[in-house]
Amino acid sequence: MHIIICVLLTLFASSFLAACQEAVEHTAPAIHDRDSASVMTTLGVNTLISDSGVIKYRIVTERWDVNEVRHPSRWTFDKGLFLEQFDENFHIQAYIQCDTAYYYDQQHLWELRSRVRVLTKDGLRFSSQQLYWDEQKHELYSYTFSRLVTPERTLQGSYFRSDERMTHYIVTNSRGSFQSSDFGGSTEGSDSAKAAQDSMLMNSRQKATPVRNSNE
Repeated sequence: MHIIICVLLTLFASSFLAACQEAVEHTAPAIHDRDSASVMTTLGVNTLISDSGVIKYRIVTERWDVNEVRHPSRWTFDKGLFLEQFDENFHIQAYIQCDTAYYYDQQHLWELRSRVRVLTKDGLRFSSQQLYWDEQKHELYSYTFSRLVTPERTLQGSYFRSDERMTHYIVTNSRGSFQSSDFGGSTEGSDSAKAAQDSMLMNSRQKATPVRNSNE
């Protein structure tokens, strides 16, 4: 019996030592690409921003990632971005929202992507799939199909450029509805204007009165 116990202990010790020698250390792989390392990642952002002591803006996003080692360096909002502007009475004046946004901090350039929506304090509504905001030049522009709706007219086109307040803008390759005053009062060359003019002429014509033929 003593010999059997010694053999069992020897076998157990041998298997234990073999297991220790074959152990694998579970470690995460090293990060070799420095572009994947962010300086800051913040989740669930809902922040009010003041200007001269007065709250004027609010930023809402699910994920805010700041990366200074990428080329170019940028802030990334890949879970959507919503910006609001308030007046002195804390009423909403304007807003910007999109599904994805990038802010290139060195170029002071915003790039908004996918379901971009803008409302200005003058009531202008803008929608597109992409919009750039150049803070240095104080202008907005887009090279994709865009739609503008104002209280007076609707414009659609494949190229858009305006000042950052959207008070002066141009749209090329456009189509939409216009007022006659948009053409300097001239109605020549406008099919819709000619149709309206023809309609007015028809309505202004006197209806013919039937006259009985005296020979009948």
